[in-house]
Amino acid sequence: MNTQTTPAPQFYLTAPAACPYLPHEMERKVFTHLVGERAPELNDLLTQGGFRRSQNIAYRPACETCRACISVRILVNEFRPSRSMRRVLAANADLVAYEYPAEPSSEQYSLFRHYLDNRHQKGGMSDMSVLDYAMMVEDTHVHTKIIEYRLRQEGSGLDERPRGELVAVALTDKMGDGLSMVYSFYDPERAPRSLGTHMILDHIRRAKALGLPHVYLGYWVKGSQKMDYKVKFLPQEHLLSQGWERYDGESSA
Repeated sequence: MNTQTTPAPQFYLTAPAACPYLPHEMERKVFTHLVGERAPELNDLLTQGGFRRSQNIAYRPACETCRACISVRILVNEFRPSRSMRRVLAANADLVAYEYPAEPSSEQYSLFRHYLDNRHQKGGMSDMSVLDYAMMVEDTHVHTKIIEYRLRQEGSGLDERPRGELVAVALTDKMGDGLSMVYSFYDPERAPRSLGTHMILDHIRRAKALGLPHVYLGYWVKGSQKMDYKVKFLPQEHLLSQGWERYDGESSA
């Protein structure tokens, strides 16, 4: 009789490194590989447990002295856009979005490179080559899509692939209970459009249309100004030591 079972995932711990979000802090991560037929199921479970995906790796912070990184997910069915968010939607009414399989393009990489060079010159991704970008998009064993946002161009019919200028891109995983925004980037010279906010609002709309209750935004780091935007999409839930807890803003604490 064959008593073999599917091997359990193996978890590993990284060496300490400087924290990219908080000065004078050191970070460590626990990670495992997302490969094989069980990868989508495992990705769902790990994401619900506070992990994030990068290529075929799922990871979460395992810092010795700091617990500042908090997993955030938006409650889609209760979300109502603020007045400023409605202005963002109006400002981007001339954009069209189209979903594709997770396949990279030179056009995407050109925008990605422009984004990094303007917004993340000293980040860990600053030296990514076109091959690195292709791996970021393609190296996945889960249900992943690329969503392109383009300026609407006259003559593009509803049944045609949009041909307008590419201004933003989102790499997104579809899970059993929501959409997880793995990575997104946009034209940094179009700051008045608030394209990052627009993409999150569009993902909330997409999740609601699919009957999915959550949009996962990754980690919010209290005290890191560049992460503050994540807690503007209310209501949401934060993963704390006792599980997912509702968050309605600082005033409700």
